[in-house]
Amino acid sequence: MNKYLTHGKISLRPLEPEDIDLLYQWENSMEIWDVSNTKTPFSKHILAEYIAESAKDIYATKQLRLIIQNEQNEAVGAIDLFDFEPYHLRAGVGILIHKTQDRRHGYATDALEALSGYALEILGLKQLYADIASDNTESIHLFKKTGYELIGVKKNWLKTLYGWKDEELYQKMLC
Repeated sequence: MNKYLTHGKISLRPLEPEDIDLLYQWENSMEIWDVSNTKTPFSKHILAEYIAESAKDIYATKQLRLIIQNEQNEAVGAIDLFDFEPYHLRAGVGILIHKTQDRRHGYATDALEALSGYALEILGLKQLYADIASDNTESIHLFKKTGYELIGVKKNWLKTLYGWKDEELYQKMLC
């Protein structure tokens, strides 16, 4: 495994066709729709197309999804680079550890560290950023712990079933 795709207790790997059932479960989990800005379910057909598309280069698709595996090579989540800007040397980051029992084991921290190394050393990026709802304290803590800094707040940015909430923008300088 590439040394930039491992850190601590995890390894990151590309999507495989066999991941379709896993993605179908994760993407259609309504509990995470708020954090992923999703409002409709995904079909297996759409997800199969997405997996096939993921084999293309990040420079063509402007995004990259990697599966987070624990020490037993079990998929525990996914981490994404999106809005990849090769000219400006930046990308957005999203992360998911799906099962509650897989959280608080350091997988997300290790995945963010591995992704930072990959982004800097392989892709040559200067910075990463994450948009996080202001009430998502677990994600805010995670990103701060891995070197992201709050650089702005978008007021009343996210419409929810319970009203509006702010979204915070976090940035990590890689070099």
